[in-house]
Amino acid sequence: MILDTSAVIERVRARKPITEDITAVTLVEYPKIIYYRHFSGGVVFPVYEDYIVAHRLQLALIGLGKPQAFSDLLVAAVAINRGEVLATRDSDFEVIGEAAKVLGLLLKVATT
Repeated sequence: MILDTSAVIERVRARKPITEDITAVTLVEYPKIIYYRHFSGGVVFPVYEDYIVAHRLQLALIGLGKPQAFSDLLVAAVAINRGEVLATRDSDFEVIGEAAKVLGLLLKVATT
């Protein structure tokens, strides 16, 4: 499982442990995570293929009239390419999931 920034912030506010991985996007969006003593997950850094999938997702979303933020697209691409569930509080990932289906991809989302 990969936690989106919204899920990370929710856990930190509740002082709950974070054993799941995060992406480098969350590391940049919420830099205090490195000081959170209950964080023991890893940081997944995007690779070339993740950017290609993010680009394809955005093209599909534009076709649907629903373009999304780069950061969300990259997080979604990382989860898709690794077959991971993405835990989030952000409903934008449902829209990205629709675009993934159009492309024959699967974005598994768990709403927190």
